[in-house]
Amino acid sequence: MSKLQWGIIGLGEIAHQFAANFEQETSSLSACASRSLEKAQTFAQQYNIPKAYGSYEELLADDNISIIYIAVPNRQHSTHIMQALAAGKHVLCEKAITMNLAELQSAMKLAEQKQLILAEAMTIFNMPLYHELHSLIASDRLGKLKMIQAPFGSYKDPDPSNRFFNPELAGGALLDIGTYAVSFARWFLTEQPTVVASTMVPFSTGVDEQSISILRNSKDELATISLSFQAKMPKKGIVAFENGYLTIDNYPRADQAELFFNDGTKETIQSGFTGNAMNYEIENIVAIINGEKTNQSLFFTKDVIDILDQMQQKWQSQV
Repeated sequence: MSKLQWGIIGLGEIAHQFAANFEQETSSLSACASRSLEKAQTFAQQYNIPKAYGSYEELLADDNISIIYIAVPNRQHSTHIMQALAAGKHVLCEKAITMNLAELQSAMKLAEQKQLILAEAMTIFNMPLYHELHSLIASDRLGKLKMIQAPFGSYKDPDPSNRFFNPELAGGALLDIGTYAVSFARWFLTEQPTVVASTMVPFSTGVDEQSISILRNSKDELATISLSFQAKMPKKGIVAFENGYLTIDNYPRADQAELFFNDGTKETIQSGFTGNAMNYEIENIVAIINGEKTNQSLFFTKDVIDILDQMQQKWQSQV
């Protein structure tokens, strides 16, 4: 069987991680593109990529490329997703996949029309540990889900021109680190929640610097999402059930969880490997393309983007 050939659009830091970790038997990293041909050639040489293009359009016109990995800034995601799908390419896009639900729904519609696969590069939906935990929860050993805590704090240099705080580049904690926290919560919630409360403290540029949100669904499962770009917090997720709780350290790319039961016993679950996080994303979309899996992750991605929309709507009412 011939390998599926990948192309990269956008050659920033996350693209370097993707290329450095790309190791697949069923796929090859065959092309990259930047608005600067020199930059694309340097990137291609660094990672032994055969083709380098000085425009995104040239890459999309390459008939040998089947899948596009999109790693441009958040605000540009939707534009490049739509262009790639229109060109007949499957798409794996970095998080947050789109700025809002309306953009995502348009992309999903086009992907369906073109019979192509669209997925978000959200590690939580692809790490083996999270699928292992779903199976454990389904066994009912932990009982009914009650509450989730998902903090994520990362100190960023308070420079208004930095992408983290630049509104023109869709800066703010929510669309950067917040997608991980919300994705963590949604993975364990048994159904989609409503944002019942959310408050945000803005940075001087107007983007969200820190926020706290409370989610609740019709089964009375609760989740709190705490985000900050000006204070470090441990990325320690807690999921509490009637019969015990589980904790996951460094949850975005976790490969281990600790289980604590009400009778005092404790278990450790190990599954996958943190260093393979990006390869799991690649493997899973390839399996979906080959018909070996359903596109379950896009269902969760859609719910997450809807939650992010709800949070921002709450903030608008506070201005």
